[in-house]
Amino acid sequence: MWIMKLLPTKILGCYEVFAPVHKDSRGTFTKTFNTTTFKEAGLCTSFKEQYYSRSKRHVIRGLHFQLPPDDHTKLVYCTAGEVLDVVLDLRIGSPTYCKFFSTTLNAETGNMMYIPPGVAHGFCTPHQPATLVYNQTTVYNQKNDTGIHWNSAGISWPIKNPQLSERDLSFLSLDDFISPFIFEKPLI
Repeated sequence: MWIMKLLPTKILGCYEVFAPVHKDSRGTFTKTFNTTTFKEAGLCTSFKEQYYSRSKRHVIRGLHFQLPPDDHTKLVYCTAGEVLDVVLDLRIGSPTYCKFFSTTLNAETGNMMYIPPGVAHGFCTPHQPATLVYNQTTVYNQKNDTGIHWNSAGISWPIKNPQLSERDLSFLSLDDFISPFIFEKPLI
């Protein structure tokens, strides 16, 4: 069967998406997106850019987002290795404001995270190098690209001494961030 499953997370509007993975003697084939499935669920289907990152073991990236008017929905999935994927709700008025959710994404299970605007995203590679693909509904705008400091939201990262970029180290703490995001109730 080629049916995608969309499971709500504890962060309203965020979904863990389980993609159909076809396995045979050659390897695997995974469907990573289906417009009909997403539209029927009331989710965004208009992705404007796609990226991927390769991260070494013991790396943390995030917690990233773009400010309005360049805020975006993301759909992220792992094509090699495994990551601990984390989302943090920054939407004022949300019942899950300042709360986070984490899950393991890996190529074998084909699971993904659907992340609405106003929710920061980050991940770490605790066990092995990994490749993560990002689909975004807006085009990257450097002046509105920012984040929350990785260790300021109470997340229990499984890495003691992570490799981080200078940029990620420079982000404001969650307590010092004044959010421009306002919660809008999801359609489903």
